[in-house]
Amino acid sequence: MKAILFDMDGVLYVGDRLIEGAIETLDWARREGIPFRFVTNTTSKPRDALVEKLAGMGIEATADEILTPPVAARQWLSAHEGEPAALFVPDATAAEFAELAAADSVDDSIGALVMGDLGEGWDFATYNRAFRWLKANPEAALVALGMTRFWQAEDGPRLDVGPFVRGLEYALDRDAVVLGKPSRDFFHSALETLGVDAAETVMIGDDIVGDIGGAQQAGLVGLQVRSGKFHPNDLKRGITPDGVLDGIAQLPTWWQRHADDQSS
Repeated sequence: MKAILFDMDGVLYVGDRLIEGAIETLDWARREGIPFRFVTNTTSKPRDALVEKLAGMGIEATADEILTPPVAARQWLSAHEGEPAALFVPDATAAEFAELAAADSVDDSIGALVMGDLGEGWDFATYNRAFRWLKANPEAALVALGMTRFWQAEDGPRLDVGPFVRGLEYALDRDAVVLGKPSRDFFHSALETLGVDAAETVMIGDDIVGDIGGAQQAGLVGLQVRSGKFHPNDLKRGITPDGVLDGIAQLPTWWQRHADDQSS
């Protein structure tokens, strides 16, 4: 193994609570010269806000070390004539798309409609507006900023963007372009920034489908942590992690054991 991809929420922290061993494990990776990236399906905050959140927990990071779906989506829209785009993302996240042409009215023609995690902003009127916009533009792409089903907040599980995207796919009989986990292209985008191959890279995550299943399908090694949204029943869903850790603090031990096994 030569590199690491870290999921953030559920692996390094839950809500605003730092998970034990997160700082020490990241310090270990930097000390050992192991390149890594933070890969997250979070679409409610831009990368600068994520950098600030990590800094508030004692974790040093730069925006370039964080790969988010809005970053991948911005690149996709530019390459696939996705402008003007209708944005269904939080105001803070819309800043990531500032250089792209955005549509304002449902009467405007669009090249794509981008869906992120609006949380409680998904009322019927907003959801139906997205449906009508796509219905009126049958050639427009439905771009999903990930397909995460739910995430673990401090007050309990909360729906993420995936269920809302699935609803529009069903209503319109149209497949979404997914630019977040578990998309193979999303993982490979992170690998390109690191300059490593998939088989040389470990993905650490708490989501058995989006993190582990997605990573393995993209050719990476997937390590499941028993934190965040993890539930013991996840291990009975037909996806077998390459390893299961009680928490991120166990990664250095796993890494050394794996290296010893490979050299013996």
